[in-house]
Amino acid sequence: MNQAVRHDNSKTLVWLIAFMWGAYFLNYCDRQAVFAMFKALKSDLGMSEQQLGLTGAVFLWVYGLGCPLAGQLADRYSKRLMVVLSLAIWSLTTLATGLAGSAMALLGLRAVMGISESLFMPAAIALTANAAPVEKRSRAVSLLTTAQIAGTVTGAWFGGWMAELGQWRWAFFVLGGFGLAYSIPYFLFLKNIEENTQAESGKGDSGLAIRALVRVPTFCILCFAFPVFVFGLWMLYSWMPSFLAEKFNLGPAEAAFNATIYMQVATLAGLFLGGILADRLFSMTKAARLWLLVVSLAGCAPCLHGIATSQSLWAMRLSLAGFGLFGGFLMGNIFPASFEVVSADKRASAVGILNFFGSMLSGFAPLVVGTWKKTIGMERMLSATAIIYLIASAVLVFTIFRLFPRDWERMQRNTNPIEIQST
Repeated sequence: MNQAVRHDNSKTLVWLIAFMWGAYFLNYCDRQAVFAMFKALKSDLGMSEQQLGLTGAVFLWVYGLGCPLAGQLADRYSKRLMVVLSLAIWSLTTLATGLAGSAMALLGLRAVMGISESLFMPAAIALTANAAPVEKRSRAVSLLTTAQIAGTVTGAWFGGWMAELGQWRWAFFVLGGFGLAYSIPYFLFLKNIEENTQAESGKGDSGLAIRALVRVPTFCILCFAFPVFVFGLWMLYSWMPSFLAEKFNLGPAEAAFNATIYMQVATLAGLFLGGILADRLFSMTKAARLWLLVVSLAGCAPCLHGIATSQSLWAMRLSLAGFGLFGGFLMGNIFPASFEVVSADKRASAVGILNFFGSMLSGFAPLVVGTWKKTIGMERMLSATAIIYLIASAVLVFTIFRLFPRDWERMQRNTNPIEIQST
């Protein structure tokens, strides 16, 4: 009987990840396509370099501001409803972006997309983590996060390809239409998933989750380390296609392909490897997921410097791949690492707050590069960011030895398991 229950729960988890993966894939397609269209947006909408930088900054700032509230709502109400509503609203916004007639209209729609997409990730990550046993949690979250990689590559390539054809507006029409169509089977599956949480049964903490989370030192350090990583990541996400096009005289589609495929394929490998390593090392040390974060930041730093200084396209590809591989370790383990010291009824809030800090700082990345790339140069900015990565990795090592043990033991004394079952 117990074996049958475990099999049923495992099957439910697989289907849950599969449906979440599809929505997460569309999430990143829709947000990333615009970065491969900069040349077309300059020509058709008369956008300046600073306004192009703001397409990423505005989205991230609004997205970041919305995430803590979204996390709090997801911990109190239905995560299923939030992820479906988010998908439908951002898909409508993507459709509307294809109708933008000015720079200000496009930037306004990027802000709306930030609001709508902020509803998704805290609920999606918490829903997935709650369905997975602790010894498989990193693999479950890593598997879901691969959708981010596929969406980034597909969105950038598709946006660049359509822009090269002179049909950048149709890129938004197509992506938005797919999102609306997908929301139907997505809803039909999720309505059969029962969420059994304290918050949903009216027994959870009615206060603001941030009050409890800021009293956890390890979580506060993660709120520093994660934004540092995402800042460098968004420097590459938002400006690498343009950087490669200018440095190696590539067309929009070729530049977008080279800017994404090598880094993202390596990130995919890093996600799988990092998830497996974290779950296996967990039996040896409860700080396993934190150690993977240290390796990630320390490994990404020289790769960032390599991206800045590469003189050949192949050297650039190798540096991008290295950044992707080590970056995957962090991307798959940052949220599971936070769950080691955060109670189960506050997981969505933890994701929301981490995303808040990550988005608010990384929102400056596209703007900083767009504002100063002609004076300071993107190369120097990337090398400076590499140094900050090394500092963040050292801070995490200190945390593992001095702060994490107490936070872990406190968490074990207040364990509050949650499970999701199929109805």
